[in-house]
Amino acid sequence: MSEYELGAHIPADVDAPDKVVYNLTFRQAAILAATAAGLWLAWQQLRDLLPGPVLLAVGLPVAAVAVVVALGRRDGLSLDRWLLAGLRHARTPKAYLPPHAAGAGRARLLHTTSRPVVPGVLQLPAQAVGADGVLDLGQHGTAAVVAVSTVNFGLRDPAEQAALIDTFGRWLNALTCPTQILLTTRPVDLTARARTLSAAAGHLNHDGLAALAADHAVFLTRLGEQTQPLARQVLVVVRDPARVRARRHADDTAAALARCAANTRVLDPTQLTHVLTHAVDPRRPGGLP
Repeated sequence: MSEYELGAHIPADVDAPDKVVYNLTFRQAAILAATAAGLWLAWQQLRDLLPGPVLLAVGLPVAAVAVVVALGRRDGLSLDRWLLAGLRHARTPKAYLPPHAAGAGRARLLHTTSRPVVPGVLQLPAQAVGADGVLDLGQHGTAAVVAVSTVNFGLRDPAEQAALIDTFGRWLNALTCPTQILLTTRPVDLTARARTLSAAAGHLNHDGLAALAADHAVFLTRLGEQTQPLARQVLVVVRDPARVRARRHADDTAAALARCAANTRVLDPTQLTHVLTHAVDPRRPGGLP
């Protein structure tokens, strides 16, 4: 048995709602109470008109559905919130156009022989990118983004692994603002890299190095043609109502994760704009400059 404890104690469900009665949250109690009140009123109004077994046959499934909705969970959400999110998703447009092109796009899509697909107007939450690299989210506050590299965990010995986990756990326990860890995988276009490498090969004074560079450029070109290379990008987004605090949270996050042997950097305005541009088109090749 290893002498190192490969784990960190992180509080779970720190944002869990309080239990108000019979180990139920306010939302759960409200759903069950409203359902019980509705069934009782229906019983009072219909018991003289319909037989009791019929009323029970109708009321029991309604009560069962209410219990499942109130107590069930899926994907970390209470089932009532999950169903409401599904309903909103079903009612929202699946195609969006920029505000300046929304009118023409709607007119063009409506004049079709098939069922028209009416797009919505794309309204991004990002309002502006400040000179300090902080993203203005309007009424939702501000956000700053930290790019983080991955860490080769498997090749480290148990002591190093335990130290990394402990450092990462201390960062998680120290968080005081809403924080999101975003992992994205996108296609990589190797054409530009191969072209740059091929051009650089012509300026090398050493024949052997020039041949190797040219050969590697050919390899990158063939790799891009035969396969679809992917690149993984790790971003940590911190949010705060005040932009000064958002920037400070980002600096603290970059420093804390750097102690986990990761390469970190708080994105500047150019890099942040690049990330936002590619966020609206996940299939577009590219990455941070």
